[in-house]
Amino acid sequence: MNDFDDNCDGEERTRGATRGEKTAEGGAKALQILIESDPRVKLWLASGLDGATAKALDRLRQLADLQRLAVMPDVHPAADVCVGTVIATSELIYPQAIGGDIGCGMSTVALSGLGIEALHEKRRRLVLEQLGREVPILTRSARHSAWSDGAPAVDMLREKRLSKAAERDGLMQLGTLGRGNHFLEVQADDDGRVWLMVHSGSRAMGQTIARHYTNAALHGLGRTTSARHAHGKLLALSIGTEEGRNYLADQQWAVLYAAANRRKLLVSAAAVLKRECGLKADWESFVDLPHNFVRLESHGGLEFIVHRKGASPAASGQAGLIPGSAGTFSAHVEGRGNSEALCSSSHGAGRVLSRGEARKSISAGKLRRQLEGVAYDERMEDRMLDEAPGVYRDLRVVLEAQRDLVRVVRRLKPVISYKGG
Repeated sequence: MNDFDDNCDGEERTRGATRGEKTAEGGAKALQILIESDPRVKLWLASGLDGATAKALDRLRQLADLQRLAVMPDVHPAADVCVGTVIATSELIYPQAIGGDIGCGMSTVALSGLGIEALHEKRRRLVLEQLGREVPILTRSARHSAWSDGAPAVDMLREKRLSKAAERDGLMQLGTLGRGNHFLEVQADDDGRVWLMVHSGSRAMGQTIARHYTNAALHGLGRTTSARHAHGKLLALSIGTEEGRNYLADQQWAVLYAAANRRKLLVSAAAVLKRECGLKADWESFVDLPHNFVRLESHGGLEFIVHRKGASPAASGQAGLIPGSAGTFSAHVEGRGNSEALCSSSHGAGRVLSRGEARKSISAGKLRRQLEGVAYDERMEDRMLDEAPGVYRDLRVVLEAQRDLVRVVRRLKPVISYKGG
């Protein structure tokens, strides 16, 4: 990999910065100082805030009923709120602060057997090919669909139209990976032990639930209370209303569904590894946790409604998973239970390039260099450009920035990366 080529564009932008760019940088620094001066806000940053992120965080500070805001080192802008934020309120629930992929999170399981020596290059290609056949991306075929024992019952949903969607879309998508930044990886730790890691969520069901309750807030149905941020988009439900309580219950259903989805993905992938390599899943090592959800929690003796958007729970002693990128490393961590961070940590390395920026600056050749040594489907290269390793922060810097939030237990390098593009 040619480091000079990969860094050249960034160096040229710095040397040739316009007066407008320098002014914007100064404005971001001033806004960061203002944000840091708010006693409700605590930041764990891997680098200074850029202008878009600083403005988005400043809007979040102005949310009605905001009690606490914790900002993780992988923070970056998203459609409604920043990824890598933890919002605590006392009465209002913000569905858009979680977004449509409710329950999105990470799962991992170790494989027992020969270890990494069982996965020589030829066998890695074979495993990747079999994953493509047995781990669906978007939907499962009707004849292979069944409601998993681990999935929440359809009748647990409070709204009838959501139950109907679960019977249709939920059934067909249970055990599917999805696209975007979702992935399934075969990894090896420093001792040569093989692990599976999956990143996925609640698929169409999370989007359906989020859309339903955002519309409820938007139209002021029943006793819904609405509250907007400066851009007039972020809407709230009161926990004291039926709609607010129903949202909490139905988003928890999506959290359980997403966990069952990841478990089913791991079971399917483990079956491939067992058949092709003789590696068997050790379910005693299984770890699962979401990083997009809202729930009632107590911190420092106070009760809060805690919204995590791209932030992992990190209670004292809690096992956690922080992926880096498909070309670098991921980490297994243990939470330190930092109350100021609302017992949270980053959920990954965090993007430094938007998808549009990535497609302009990452070529297929650069992607190949960044994924050297990792088996992946080269036919998907064009779809993978906006998820290239260079799109993400250096995970080492992110972990260093949150040393008081988590302790690193082990590091794992990717061996096979399976994605839907």
